[in-house]
Amino acid sequence: MAGHRIFSATFASIYALYLRKVERKGHTQAELDQVIEWLTGYDAPALARVIADEVDLETFFAQAPRVNPDAALIRGTICGHRVETIEDPLMQRIRYLDLLVDEVARGKKMTSILRGG
Repeated sequence: MAGHRIFSATFASIYALYLRKVERKGHTQAELDQVIEWLTGYDAPALARVIADEVDLETFFAQAPRVNPDAALIRGTICGHRVETIEDPLMQRIRYLDLLVDEVARGKKMTSILRGG
């Protein structure tokens, strides 16, 4: 999937979609930011910086302070694909984040979303 067009989408644009989704389902920006921090290691100031700088998703994940080693525990289907079988590492991380956001929107307990973390 190298060169997939989602790789060049800005994280800011994707973040806005994620935020709209979780808020529409009665959840908060803090919950969204918590799962992003858990997966990528971006704290609030760093997250604000990548949004303001409009970095693309490829750069967002390449410069992530710390991809959580427990991300491999994320299982499920997103967009018809099992996340654990996606071969491209970047696409897999994007889909991990998609799945985590979906879990927040559905109201799953945060301890389950963060894989017990």
